[in-house]
Amino acid sequence: MLLPLTTTARLRPALPPPPHALAARPRALASAATPGFASPVRGAAPPLRALLSEREMGTVTESEGMPLRVGLVCGGPSAERGISLNSARSVLDHIQGEDLLVSCYYIDCGMNAYGISPAQLYSNTPSDFDFKLESLAQEFQSLSDFAEHLAANVDIVFPVIHGKFGEDGGIQELLEKANVPFVGTPSNNCRVAFDKYNASLELSAQGFLTVPNFLVEKDKLAKSELEEWFQSINLDKENGKVVVKPTRAGSSIGVVVAYGANEAAEKAEGIISEGIDDKVIIEVFLEGGTEFTAIVVDVGTANNSEPVVLLPTEVELQSSSNSDIQEDTIFNYRRKYLPTRQVAYHTPPRFPSEVIDCIRQGVSILFHRLGLHDFARIDGWFLPTPITLPSAENMGKFGNTKYGAVLFTDINLISGMEQTSFLFQQASKVGFSHSRILRTIVQHACSRFPSLVPCSNAWTALSRKMQSAKQAEAIQKGTSKKKVFVIFGGDTSERQVSLMSGTNVWLNLQGFDDLDVIPCLLTPGSGHSSSHNQNINESSCDVWTLPYSLVLRHTTEEVHAACIEAIEPERMELTSRLRDQVMNDLGQALSKHDWFAGFDIADKQPIKYSLQQWINHVKEAKAVVFIAVHGGIGEDGTIQLLLESAGIPYTGPGPIASRTCMDKVATSLAVSHLASYGVHTIPKDVRATEEILKSSLADIWNDLKAKLRTETVCVKPARDGCSTGVARLCCPKDLEVYANALGRKFQRLPANCLSRAHGVIEMPVPPPESLIFEPFIETDEIIISTKSVDDSTRHLVWKGENEWLEVTVGVVGKRGEMHSLNPSITVKESSDILSLEEKFQGGTGINLTPPPSTIMSEDALQKCKRSIEVMANTLGLEGFSRIDAFVNVRNGEVLLIEVNTVPGMTPSTVLIHQALTEEPPIYPHKFFRTLLDLAFARAN
Repeated sequence: MLLPLTTTARLRPALPPPPHALAARPRALASAATPGFASPVRGAAPPLRALLSEREMGTVTESEGMPLRVGLVCGGPSAERGISLNSARSVLDHIQGEDLLVSCYYIDCGMNAYGISPAQLYSNTPSDFDFKLESLAQEFQSLSDFAEHLAANVDIVFPVIHGKFGEDGGIQELLEKANVPFVGTPSNNCRVAFDKYNASLELSAQGFLTVPNFLVEKDKLAKSELEEWFQSINLDKENGKVVVKPTRAGSSIGVVVAYGANEAAEKAEGIISEGIDDKVIIEVFLEGGTEFTAIVVDVGTANNSEPVVLLPTEVELQSSSNSDIQEDTIFNYRRKYLPTRQVAYHTPPRFPSEVIDCIRQGVSILFHRLGLHDFARIDGWFLPTPITLPSAENMGKFGNTKYGAVLFTDINLISGMEQTSFLFQQASKVGFSHSRILRTIVQHACSRFPSLVPCSNAWTALSRKMQSAKQAEAIQKGTSKKKVFVIFGGDTSERQVSLMSGTNVWLNLQGFDDLDVIPCLLTPGSGHSSSHNQNINESSCDVWTLPYSLVLRHTTEEVHAACIEAIEPERMELTSRLRDQVMNDLGQALSKHDWFAGFDIADKQPIKYSLQQWINHVKEAKAVVFIAVHGGIGEDGTIQLLLESAGIPYTGPGPIASRTCMDKVATSLAVSHLASYGVHTIPKDVRATEEILKSSLADIWNDLKAKLRTETVCVKPARDGCSTGVARLCCPKDLEVYANALGRKFQRLPANCLSRAHGVIEMPVPPPESLIFEPFIETDEIIISTKSVDDSTRHLVWKGENEWLEVTVGVVGKRGEMHSLNPSITVKESSDILSLEEKFQGGTGINLTPPPSTIMSEDALQKCKRSIEVMANTLGLEGFSRIDAFVNVRNGEVLLIEVNTVPGMTPSTVLIHQALTEEPPIYPHKFFRTLLDLAFARAN
């Protein structure tokens, strides 16, 4: 019998939870669950646990074992809510199981709370589902009603809201008033630590070195006082370099560099006028310093704090190699969340040991004195000895070492938890997997609440019982694990996205007990330079098998450098010593807790093979290969042919289909006869890059217009991936700007440097041998409205004047039997061309999956899917691929753009969105396992 809904929540239909979550739910809880909704709904009858005394509940749970119910809350009003969504998705991926049930909740930018399906966490951005909340989510009438619901339906809340309301004490105060246990720091302590100006005052009062700063408040800026401050710290008021940032907007939102008092004042007022914050702090730019960040976890008992700082990370910032592109080396939002070569991380830092010890000691002291709980991330700077702080007040304070000064600048109460975030980078260095560190944090939080001790004990008992059962089953079967090698990287312009894809696949497949999954990095071989005008080939590349911690990096270059660094004797010795020191500190404290399950990441070294040696190694292991190398030899059939020749099963299409689809002209020719099936192609003109650089651009432009019969041209590399070097050209000047970027090997085109507005365009480096020019297909703009006439309902705005829209469609299955997933309409937020961020960076980009019925009828949708399947089978695709096309929303006919035989498999890729709209929904771990099983089936 279902429990009736209270008046505080309005139930909307939503996607169901993962099947394993439903299967694992105890009968008492399952009866209270509403069909089609992931979270237990508060009913009129009190929940089981409210009816039992603590002693009785302890007896019941310890004997039968009950899962812990965790409420995961993300979103919030901050501009970082997209990153919050990514963090929540990562937490869900790594803590959910039969012994721990996760209910998901979202707070929108208007501070309205919703219960959401776990499926919505796999959206690329809140904009993907904000406008659907009215129909897909359970809405609460107020935040207090939301808190009451949490009190009745979850054991503990894990807030994953970055910035405002998440780290400023807002949600913590809400939960405290409702007596809801939660992970993290109490509200009062959050308020002090989150405000950068107040935190600097507290740091100074506690005897720490601080960066000289000046506070600007709304409507209170006195430029004369600001100029006096410049002079007081011996900074030139005309061009002295400072950093201007909001005091309460997270760690990277709105952070800019300014020169002189006037510009600093202007940028401070700009931050205030944009509504980012009404308080701004101006700090001295620490020229010559190096930024670091350190994760600290509390491993004490009950409320006896015992913080242990993990291995800190050095943040190495790099400016553009092009002298005419001026960029300040500042760790801003783009550098933090988009994988480019502008930033590299080093864990542990390349600092003297005494400096690392100082950082760890200082962070531990701060955590304790500021009253922080469970975990946090603290950022700071190391200034080498020749550099001195412009303040005599700092003499004798904590942070002075013989090698230089250590300063702490930012305290992050809820550290980012994306898959490769600092939390997981540093935790994996000292023996924790993603799952183990997150569960350790949750268990420690439970131990601080006496009322949760029985729940915690029951969870521990259930976890151990399940683990023993799995081990016994494995012994009984007597079967060894099947080895899977996930290969990613390469040397194309999409190598960073390949790293994201491979990492996501590796982490998702790790959860299967019958698999032994090994991550592998494809790199240029010894003596091969990435500046060559050709991508690496099978005879000029290496493959590194990677230990857990080395995968979690920002770029392929960083992973490669970390491999080389890891086997250097001196660096190896330092890392090993520091690792042992931290693990000893953690082990001594955590061994006092019954729930600690031990470390689960071994300290291994990377191993380098030539590509052929690696293939021999894979063959000997009787393994299967999951290909996640975008472009180059990963997508042109080279790797596929090598594996096929060796009899090794692999994912994705075979060598012939791969080679055809890599060449966009060949792809068009292969399907040019399918017009009767509703499949059409776009006219193309292929030009050698060398020709473009040497010929008259005006003549080329006029020739292109005449041949393609268009006024506006789309340009893209002829044999590269789908996300770099794609631009809309509207005039000869645009072609000149683009050709100049190719000739000078620019890594990117700055935003709005072409005649039409656009975001930053990442360029292929080295430049491609040839380019494709096509007519630019005009489509109607789709707008996600934030409010309607009645000021409440979000909705889509689409004029429908043009019949064509751009879609991307995943196809999955055996050769000749490919199945089309639901298409996604791609919504371009900033320009005519999807940017690299909109395609792959979490927190940006909008995809409408499936196309709304107000835009495309069910009949047109089904015709589109049939046309896509005909195209996939004609091209000989198998396993999985992604087809990009324009679709006619009236009749479902498609106009092919390109086919990606190794599509993006990042955490928020549209393929995941599409799999989740299947019946029943296919969650990421199952989706990637399905692709792997198709490879096994083909081999058999």
